Amino acid sequence: MLVALACGLDRLLGDPRRCLHPVVVMGWLIGHWRRLVEAWAGDQPWRLRLGGLAITVLLVGGSGLVGWGVERLAIHAAFSGDHGGGILQLLLRWAAALPLPIALASALAGRSLEQAVRAVLAAVAAGDLPLARQRLSWIVGRDTENLDGPEILRAAAETASENGVDGLFAPLFWMLVGAGLWCGGALAGPGPLALAWGFKAASTLDSMLGYRRGRLAWLGTAGARLDDLLTWLPCRLVALSLPLAAARPERSLAWFWEALKQGASDPSPNAGVSQAAYALAAGVRLGGTNRYADGLKTKPLLAPLNPAADGEAVQRMLRLSTRLELIWLSASGLVLLLLAMV
Repeated sequence: MLVALACGLDRLLGDPRRCLHPVVVMGWLIGHWRRLVEAWAGDQPWRLRLGGLAITVLLVGGSGLVGWGVERLAIHAAFSGDHGGGILQLLLRWAAALPLPIALASALAGRSLEQAVRAVLAAVAAGDLPLARQRLSWIVGRDTENLDGPEILRAAAETASENGVDGLFAPLFWMLVGAGLWCGGALAGPGPLALAWGFKAASTLDSMLGYRRGRLAWLGTAGARLDDLLTWLPCRLVALSLPLAAARPERSLAWFWEALKQGASDPSPNAGVSQAAYALAAGVRLGGTNRYADGLKTKPLLAPLNPAADGEAVQRMLRLSTRLELIWLSASGLVLLLLAMV
């Protein structure tokens, strides 16, 4: 119930701009600790690796502990003391626990990703390519300065697929794991928020430090490897279940193995698989040559027989994510109900 409510809040509110977001705090800490480590380590690889490991342990462990603390406070507020009787008691208990689903929603990026991608599509549809490039630059790592319309649409499709896993389904997976632990009786242990914020910390580390250039080639190693590890299973569960959202359940295993095969040549153990899964389910071709700050990189073509990405294909990807989120919530609710009956 808490996770479903968090997903609803995410879809309803997104990331309120005037509220201090946990990821903003994580980003500030990463930047501060990075400066300290680089001042100590200089250009020595072993020191940079050690400093990067320390940042990873502090941020991921600290985020998980803070999440655990919020969980304990919410549980204590909801189930201790006298809140009155009957319906009033129930309402007061829910009100006391409300900070928990709000905090959980902060780990999800379903609405914010959808809004950002659709803003790019709107600019392309209006013929304003400079605005489309600017909006695209806020959500992708590649150089967008000279992209034409088709390349902007391909980039939007690729970020909708890759960040659909990173920003929505991976944190949702860890929330559901935490909820499952609670339903299994481990109420005193870390639950959905602790695991979701721990994952979000690893993901933020990867997005800020996980680059293979300069000092980051050593400093960002620990965070990037942990993010790869924590995203590995959710990514493959998305690849396996996405055909259900595309109303093609009979293709689940075939598309799953094809996504693994096509995504294997990508340097990332997860990005290629997630993009290939969406490419197959949405009927669109992804991949090609991208320009980054450190030069050109050619990514493998995914679903090469499909047509190139257009605005409608990107919209299909966004709709697939919404449907798959509902499928995951429904399936997890059914599993938890069956476990409660055993």
